[in-house]
Amino acid sequence: MKRVLVILADGFEEIEAVTPVDILRRAGLKVIVAGLGKRSVKGAHGITVDADMDLNDLDSLPDAVVFPGGMPGAENLAASNDVKELISAMDAKGGLIAAICASPALVLAPSGVLAGKKATCYPGMEKNFSVDITAVKDPVVQDGRIITSQGVGTAIPFALKVVENLSGKATADTVGEQVLSG
Repeated sequence: MKRVLVILADGFEEIEAVTPVDILRRAGLKVIVAGLGKRSVKGAHGITVDADMDLNDLDSLPDAVVFPGGMPGAENLAASNDVKELISAMDAKGGLIAAICASPALVLAPSGVLAGKKATCYPGMEKNFSVDITAVKDPVVQDGRIITSQGVGTAIPFALKVVENLSGKATADTVGEQVLSG
């Protein structure tokens, strides 16, 4: 069974975290929610989520990693050396890396994994993209092993794109129909 790691930092955007967890689990994927430095993580709108584990306890790389946005959640992810090392390891492994909202600009762009690629993010955050990243205004953008998305309203299609990559289009379509995603 393919494993997906969703990392939560204080100030994460709740919909951008919980929606992918829900959609990925509906698709039959093993989803591990990891808190950045702790197990109980408070979202940007005061909702606290109890993570499955502390990111520090990760002992092997997953097949995919998802970075929710939100402020200051994305900033907290970007400031973490553990997150930087994880992105580098996932890139070297050829794993799927997905980020939504501010995280493509604040977490992925500085890591270098978006260099030479097309990506999207929360409108206005593309100012944080370096000149070698092509900003696209589509709700969800995939370029190679990197999936980026704009924000709360794009959380379901973002999650379904991750499902499509890990479990196939038929599974993504079935889950999309089950949740009435249009």
